[in-house]
Amino acid sequence: MTYDFLQHYWWFLVSLLGALLVFMMFVQGANGAVFCLSRNEDERRMIVASTGRKWELTFTTLVTFGGAFFASFPLFYSTSFGGAYWLWTIILLTFVLQAVAYEFQAHAGNFLGVKTCRYFLVINGVIAPLLIGGAVATFFTGSNFLVDKGGITDVLTPAVSRWANASHGLDALLDPWNLVLGLAVMFLVRSLGVLYIMNNIANSAIRSRCNRQLFWSALPFVLLFVAFLVYILVKEGWAYDPAAAGDIMIVDNKYLNNFLEMWYVGLMLVLGVVLYLFGVVRALVVKTWNKGIWFAGAGTILAVLSLLLCAGWNGTAFYPSLADIQSSLTIANSSSSSFTLTVMAVVSILVPFVLAYIVYAWRAVERKG
Repeated sequence: MTYDFLQHYWWFLVSLLGALLVFMMFVQGANGAVFCLSRNEDERRMIVASTGRKWELTFTTLVTFGGAFFASFPLFYSTSFGGAYWLWTIILLTFVLQAVAYEFQAHAGNFLGVKTCRYFLVINGVIAPLLIGGAVATFFTGSNFLVDKGGITDVLTPAVSRWANASHGLDALLDPWNLVLGLAVMFLVRSLGVLYIMNNIANSAIRSRCNRQLFWSALPFVLLFVAFLVYILVKEGWAYDPAAAGDIMIVDNKYLNNFLEMWYVGLMLVLGVVLYLFGVVRALVVKTWNKGIWFAGAGTILAVLSLLLCAGWNGTAFYPSLADIQSSLTIANSSSSSFTLTVMAVVSILVPFVLAYIVYAWRAVERKG
């Protein structure tokens, strides 16, 4: 296995984990809509109990995704998580609120009250996907950071990278296109959450509200996603030439060329969109059909995976720097050593067993519920 192959292999694995994370965030989507789907405490309890059987799988996927990114592309991890820490701190804080809500809402000594815990779940269900989507959008729009590998020798402030302004990641929210993808992800996971509730809860009143919520969640997602997709297809992108010492350059229609040159990635995107639309449309048309979560979920995984592969493969800088173009990160200049990637590649053979465990755990908690 060559070093180049290992870098591409690990970008694929990280992208797959990211795609699985977006799908698993149906938990956030359902929680964000809990007050829209229910009219009394009994109905809210059913919804929260349903998502409560899955939230730990989502959190585990999030931790695994972060750990894989740290191990395979540590320079990105230190640059983004260490520089844009306000953005990531807010995201993690909402997940802490989610954990607190699930853990203490039913406790007799809960001084916050059940309703406050419900609002914690709504905050996580809205803010987390919005900010995660905005963070992913920076793969295409860029961020304000500087990389100086010689900075590690600085006695006072040893650091390889630093943020170029005092916002530490919050400046990402000033770019309207980051917000477009953030809102798209928020509505996407909301629609997945509604489809999950339709599949998991047999209650006619909740099912009726799900039909309305599904339409008003899927429609804005499709409009926002198409707008963002058109934007990246016509915009310039950041590319590097391995034969020219990895120098970063601006290339017109870079992401469009990526989809054309990597036709299998473009096909994956189209198939993902078709599967998502099939799951949503059939669920809206056939009122008794409740399998939409599986089709829309599979479509989500394929679509997100294709976008992330487009951002990192084919000589593309997956984390462009707006402060200094040559500081932009690629899978070539931000990855771990060949030895580390090789050892982890052997360990990654266990991934199918992990996925099998997730399926087993899913079915086990469903039988218990």
